[in-house]
Amino acid sequence: MASPALAQSKSSDKGQAKPAQIDRNGVLILTRSTLLALDQANKTGNYTVLRDLGSPNFQANSAARLGEIFAAQRKQALDFGAIAVLEPQLTLLPQIEPDGMLHMAGFFPSAPLQIEFELLFEPVDRHWRIFAVSVNLKAGGPQAPDKPVADQSRPAPATSPPEPPSISVGKKVKSTKP
Repeated sequence: MASPALAQSKSSDKGQAKPAQIDRNGVLILTRSTLLALDQANKTGNYTVLRDLGSPNFQANSAARLGEIFAAQRKQALDFGAIAVLEPQLTLLPQIEPDGMLHMAGFFPSAPLQIEFELLFEPVDRHWRIFAVSVNLKAGGPQAPDKPVADQSRPAPATSPPEPPSISVGKKVKSTKP
């Protein structure tokens, strides 16, 4: 039986996510292994291993169903291989949701496309197992606007070289005493 203090603590924490106690290497392992498994499944058309890496709730999807879910990515022949060497940038730091799931999101900064991801992991036998995977692609790197802003002024072109500095930089200046 739980002590009253513990019961009160649990009820007051309901509905709020908590920071996860996971180090950088753990984040890298979970993120990369999940997305590389998805990449290999997309390349081969075989989603059995991806399915088998998941939690029992994820495994409720058949390999064929996972193939349907990721069909658009497979048809585009997307290559997620770069995630093996790039550092993910997290937009949602790893947190434990009220239902006990580990949740994180972010992107891999690549060009011309960035891989955005959102991952949920379920605890199974003291291991985090895939519960949900969402992957999207968006344009990477700085983007120029489609057309210039009409009222934006441009700097005037230089007609003569700028004036040299009036004080030497890095040289001792003699001080004059009165």
